[in-house]
Amino acid sequence: MQKNNSIGCIVSECKFHDHNENYCTLDKIQVTKHENNATTVECTDCGSFKRE
Repeated sequence: MQKNNSIGCIVSECKFHDHNENYCTLDKIQVTKHENNATTVECTDCGSFKRE
């Protein structure tokens, strides 16, 4: 898959990481939250992550 210049990513363990540069190869990602009211970056995650 080709990198998506709009989605930067440093999680090299993800199946969708470009592996040549720090980008995601998906067309879009799903951002999820852990709290009813996300107030910090720690309350959110990339829901599109899949282990390689």
